[in-house]
Amino acid sequence: MSDTGVPPLVLVSGPEEVLVERAVASFVAAARSVDAEVVRLDAASYEGGQLRVHASPSLFGGATCIIVRDVHEAPDELQLDLLDLLAAPEPEVSLVVAHGGGPRGKKVLDTMKKAGARVVECPAIKSDRDKSDFVTKEFAAARRRITGEGVRALVEAVGKDVRELAAACAQLVSDTEGTVDDAVVDTYYGGKVEATGFRVADATVSGHAGEALRLLRHAIASGVDPVPIVAVIASQLRQLVKVGAAGRGSSAQLAKSLGMAPWQVDKARRAVNHWSADGLAVAIQAVAAADFEVKGGGRDPVYAVERAILTIAGARGGR
Repeated sequence: MSDTGVPPLVLVSGPEEVLVERAVASFVAAARSVDAEVVRLDAASYEGGQLRVHASPSLFGGATCIIVRDVHEAPDELQLDLLDLLAAPEPEVSLVVAHGGGPRGKKVLDTMKKAGARVVECPAIKSDRDKSDFVTKEFAAARRRITGEGVRALVEAVGKDVRELAAACAQLVSDTEGTVDDAVVDTYYGGKVEATGFRVADATVSGHAGEALRLLRHAIASGVDPVPIVAVIASQLRQLVKVGAAGRGSSAQLAKSLGMAPWQVDKARRAVNHWSADGLAVAIQAVAAADFEVKGGGRDPVYAVERAILTIAGARGGR
């Protein structure tokens, strides 16, 4: 650790912006805690020579922490200046470089790693498995417990955007006490479009046509667009097909290979036992037709979803 309160070299590597922002913010806070100067340089507006100017010793002394974001989009001038600074580092300067991935700027990354930089990984959070792991870690870091069903409900309700998912975790940690389960999540986020779509999809895939139609009509009356509802039904049917074709293995093993969360594998396994191959084929055709109609191919999107729900629920049967 240098006088900046930050290691001399830090590489924040990966495309997940929420994790990148957190990592950078932590180093900024560490630098400011010891009154080090913090300089931020943007790759998009960088002008040659800026880095060396900020890294040069001040007449008044003091340490400097330089933050360079988006090096994966850095112009040649910035990359060359970074390599020059790495070849002749200043003792009172800490350099924090964020790189979102890709080949551009790779020489800077390799040089930093060879120089012993601290590396903070920020991998993409895309699949439901990734999002479930993220939620679990968020609660663990806050020393709070969330049940598996709670994780499922939260990912289903707000998992479309990682930033929103992080904010939801923070709100539940702040506003609740004790264990967070699906009932608690539903109290806070049950009205979200995604949550509504999952309820309709669950009822449809379970063969409960009446309940699915009731939930659909309530959602439409509340202003929910049919498009995301159809998308969730299609997603659940695809999961049934994937899990049904995957064969045996633990939930964790299949989840990793299929890009799903373990709870999704368990849920799909329970559901797929009530479906035949022919029934799934009929259901997939029905949801594909509904998807076409709700996106402008039909005159009555709501009727298209209702018809799909009845067809899919009716296609469910013993194997």
